[in-house]
Amino acid sequence: MAYQLRQVSLPLLPSVASDIRILHFSDLHLTPARKGEIADIKGWAKLKPDLVISTGDFLAHRDGVGVALSALDELLDIPGLYVFGSNDYYAPKFKNPLSYLKKDSGERNLGEKLPIEEFDRQLQGRGWINLNNKRSSITINGLTIDIRGTDDAHLELDEYERVAGKKSGELSIGVTHAPYRRVLDAMAQDEIELIFAGHTHGGQVRMPWFGGSRSLTTNCDLPNWRSRGLTKIDNQSYLNVSAGMGYSPFAPFRIFCPSEVSLITLKTT
Repeated sequence: MAYQLRQVSLPLLPSVASDIRILHFSDLHLTPARKGEIADIKGWAKLKPDLVISTGDFLAHRDGVGVALSALDELLDIPGLYVFGSNDYYAPKFKNPLSYLKKDSGERNLGEKLPIEEFDRQLQGRGWINLNNKRSSITINGLTIDIRGTDDAHLELDEYERVAGKKSGELSIGVTHAPYRRVLDAMAQDEIELIFAGHTHGGQVRMPWFGGSRSLTTNCDLPNWRSRGLTKIDNQSYLNVSAGMGYSPFAPFRIFCPSEVSLITLKTT
């Protein structure tokens, strides 16, 4: 699988801090058959990130846990943060792809339950931090970072009130799977500097447009123009939405929307 490495620098660190390289990936949707994607993931450790952030939907198959752990093995030796998406809890089911273009009715067509508890135990066992409706802190390159996240807002599992409050470190990072505005607004209210999200697949199907392409949907209430990449509105938080690596086994295509992983380098202001 060919993928795009989206790189950007952000001046968010105090003047005496060292650069922090953050590898952000999302929506792997792994199955045992995804040999090319698995090989790509195994190569990400060569990017030498200081911190790894996953915004969920690791899985797409009942046998995906072992596949994901094997693919991520080298990255799991690096400090990491993660939340889950709906496809980590439930296997995907067939649904009409055109339904993504309609207004969200709130109904969810869920498949069989996946062994998420075992996957979670394995990730935490390797030292990664679960941020599903949780808050903590982490020190990277001598800098203390306030970290918090929510469980999947698409399944209405988000409970931001459990992690709310002003930051306690020198930098604050928010992590969520589906970038619904209620989550983004709550994090912005608490003056979080940088939020990571996935879920949108960058629209997955994009239309050619002036200077590039535009998405037709985000599968949530995020505006289409924010469906992938780093964006910011006025005095709100920076938001990095990963277009993701994979896709549902029932919609195995991307049009004008390549798979991607982000490498964000935080620098001094």
